[in-house]
Amino acid sequence: MCLGIPGRITAITDEGRLMAMAEVSGVRREVNVACVAGNDLGALVGQWALIHVGFAMSLIDEDEAEKTLQALRDLGEAQETLEQMALTAEALQ
Repeated sequence: MCLGIPGRITAITDEGRLMAMAEVSGVRREVNVACVAGNDLGALVGQWALIHVGFAMSLIDEDEAEKTLQALRDLGEAQETLEQMALTAEALQ
């Protein structure tokens, strides 16, 4: 299973290498856009993409990006709760 994290492409950093800057939950990182590149790389700026291991794998709309980000936040909160429950159970033994 692979997990794509929604990120917004903010700039093209190297057209020759098909590299762009993407912002993922407030963190900026350079990603390869070869999988989503068309004839006009500049058209990618402002678009949302699913980012996986440094590659923009597919373009998604803003609504889908927000839903995915919220689901990931919810999973993180659920994981924290499970970890706290496990610690509490260990303490009771």
